[in-house]
Amino acid sequence: MKGFASAGFHAAERRAGLMFLAPALIAYVVVILWPFANSIFMSLYEFTLLDPVPKFAGLGNFRRILSEPTVIQAWLTTLGFVICTTALATLLGLAWALLMQQPFWARDFIRAASLLAWVLPATVTAFLWSWILNGRYGILNAALLGLGILDRPVAWLSDSTGARVAIMMAKSWLSIPLYMTFFLSGMQSLSKEQLEAARIDGANNWHLVRHVVVPHLRPTLMIVVLIAAIGNIHQFDVIYALTSGGPVRATTTLSVEIYKQAFENWDMGFAAAIGVIYVISVLPPAWAYLRRLVK
Repeated sequence: MKGFASAGFHAAERRAGLMFLAPALIAYVVVILWPFANSIFMSLYEFTLLDPVPKFAGLGNFRRILSEPTVIQAWLTTLGFVICTTALATLLGLAWALLMQQPFWARDFIRAASLLAWVLPATVTAFLWSWILNGRYGILNAALLGLGILDRPVAWLSDSTGARVAIMMAKSWLSIPLYMTFFLSGMQSLSKEQLEAARIDGANNWHLVRHVVVPHLRPTLMIVVLIAAIGNIHQFDVIYALTSGGPVRATTTLSVEIYKQAFENWDMGFAAAIGVIYVISVLPPAWAYLRRLVK
């Protein structure tokens, strides 16, 4: 009798668990799984908004990706953006966390104020940086002209290199506060005795960071790098609001390319095929992140 009662109790628990999970599962299917499945189906067709009747193309759209220089360029731009922005934001987030770990006046206030950059919507951040880098009335030009570093204003966003650096700076500035909180949380488990022992052994600040703090933060560092890589791969709003993929496609990443193909060229089938490749490119860091979490 006891065994039957226990089995009935566990069955009731499973039903209750499924009932609580049902809203989230339904939302996942409707918002994510079904659109993705529909994108895979659409990627097998030649489908433009100018011709409402889709024509089966098989793998034609995917073969077209390999022969389309704009898509290959977008993939290379995405790769460069992900590597550079992930490295920059991670290093600056770690440096800011080390600074915020030191005791000084108004530290708690500055910690809280640092989160404002992360709380702001990404589009607001992009417009803020567009004002800073504006060629005629931007703050950056005004500061450099005032210091005598420049003799005339520079149109930063009209230059390919300047635009690439701009989107990296804007996305890094948006992400640094989040990564800082991760590193600060990781530092809370670092004992003061360990730091004091290293000091007694003659370690300076650089040695402490390199041989004590960073090895202690290695698991946190791995999580931050994976989160940053995943976020930067599918970044769209900052790039599109700041440069719209220009100048001359210099900042057109895969996410921007999908938007252009779908809503500017109206080529929904080709855009869906790029989207499928796009999702596949996100899978390796996502898998590594999930594997890291379940360890």
